[in-house]
Amino acid sequence: MHVVRPAAAAAAFLGLALSLLGGTAASAASGAPGTPAAPSTAQKRFLGPVVYAHRGASAYAPENTIASIDRAMWMGFSWVENDVQRTRDGELVVIHDDTLARTTNVEQVFPDRKPWAVKDFTAAEIARLDAGSWFGPQYAGERVPTLREYMDRVQDNRQRLLLEIKKPELYPGIEEQTLELLDELGWLDEQHVAKRLVVQSFSADSVRIVHRLRPDLVTAFLGTPSVADLPKYAEFTDRINPWHTTISADWVKAVHGLLGAHGKAMEVDTWIVDDAATARKVREMGVDGVITNAPDVVREAVGGF
Repeated sequence: MHVVRPAAAAAAFLGLALSLLGGTAASAASGAPGTPAAPSTAQKRFLGPVVYAHRGASAYAPENTIASIDRAMWMGFSWVENDVQRTRDGELVVIHDDTLARTTNVEQVFPDRKPWAVKDFTAAEIARLDAGSWFGPQYAGERVPTLREYMDRVQDNRQRLLLEIKKPELYPGIEEQTLELLDELGWLDEQHVAKRLVVQSFSADSVRIVHRLRPDLVTAFLGTPSVADLPKYAEFTDRINPWHTTISADWVKAVHGLLGAHGKAMEVDTWIVDDAATARKVREMGVDGVITNAPDVVREAVGGF
């Protein structure tokens, strides 16, 4: 029996929608198999904002785990977001907090290692930790993935990635190291760079470094610069990704009025929106994307893909 994976079904729907807008299903599939092409501004208005599964479908599975991105895939979401940090012995791992305490059992396994900072543990030590039981017993044994493991699954799932370099001030050189690994895994070829990868950070310096090292990459700054400061950011980034409580329609319009690092209108992807009313509010503001723990709630409220 042939089983249609939700990601493939979503791609097929997007291909149909693009055809209604003057595109073709072929153009929608011009990236990796099953990966729809990035839509134009007119297509976004028709389809709704892009929906990014924040740390995977993290309302339904433990954040930043393989289970969470698998859950997003089975729910039909192409874009996932993650956080990248570095272990004591130099391995890149996918975890949000700069300590292991909240999302693993590190306090039980290593009771004498407080404050349990990610940077103080080796990759082998972190691999021993349970990163799923805190969320629910059905996820017992889920691990903190290395970035290599995570990227392999994103590739297998035919997903796209909004990659956040987390706390770069703690990890000198993490930008170059992350790009080197992405390159090794084939994620810096033309197709991935054009359609499947965005790198973001709360650190403007980190975003600048990524842009300098790989000027072809789409980058995003996490924050809400003043309208007067936006032109400075447009020199090295393509998107401004703010917390939804900090923006207005006029601010979004100001961002859209600038050309970013690649000579295209800058975009706005806002976070963290998990309820229907807020999703509709930011859609009316004109945002291009919504980063959410509950992507199904946002999709039902405002469309999107």
